[in-house]
Amino acid sequence: QVHMVESGGGLVQAGGSLRLSCAASAGTLRNYAMGWFRQAPGKEREFVAAISWNGESTYYTDSVKDRFTISSDNAKKTVYLQMNSLKPEDTAVYYCAADYVGGGSASPSPYEYWGQGTQVTVSS
Repeated sequence: QVHMVESGGGLVQAGGSLRLSCAASAGTLRNYAMGWFRQAPGKEREFVAAISWNGESTYYTDSVKDRFTISSDNAKKTVYLQMNSLKPEDTAVYYCAADYVGGGSASPSPYEYWGQGTQVTVSS
């Protein structure tokens, strides 16, 4: 069983930066692919970024490429999402998710564990 907690969300002006963290408060994230998803009010949850279980591959949705970076620490205890050049359309609740020995799927289906989310609000 893995329990994850996101942090780092908040209110930022357009063009600003935030770094989200996803830490395991119970269990370990070792050997898990990690994904970041987001859900804006009235919209479906959408894929943002993912990193494969071995850390060798990363994936991004087109709208965040060259602005967001997903990474994990060496012990795979925390996964980060560095978000730069934020736009109002990035406003959403951001969730991290874990998929055991996954490749880093853009679909939410393979992910077994989900955090409770952290709010990101970008003002114009």
